Amino acid sequence: MQTENYIIDRVERIRQAKNLSRYRMAQRSGLSQSSISNLLNRRNVPSIQTLEKICNGLGMTLAQFFSADGERPDLTKEQEHVLDVWDQLNEMERARVKAFVQGMRDI
Repeated sequence: MQTENYIIDRVERIRQAKNLSRYRMAQRSGLSQSSISNLLNRRNVPSIQTLEKICNGLGMTLAQFFSADGERPDLTKEQEHVLDVWDQLNEMERARVKAFVQGMRDI
């Protein structure tokens, strides 16, 4: 499989698995919807900087993007479990978790 096809196909598979529209992924990544659409429709290879923004929008790192499906490199089992739960939370629940964790740090 060509690199550009692999990257675009992987972005689309992850986006769909996370039940994100292209519009929502664009919002979360800080890219315009037209940029995302052009990239995916024309099957252009994004720059590393753009791919990193897309990964941020998908809630993952570049390392996770290029690792095997579901694999989280360099994490303990406990950290993987926490992130698996995190992945299942909606935005409001994530905001609550962040506030709780920040509150724990401030003590």
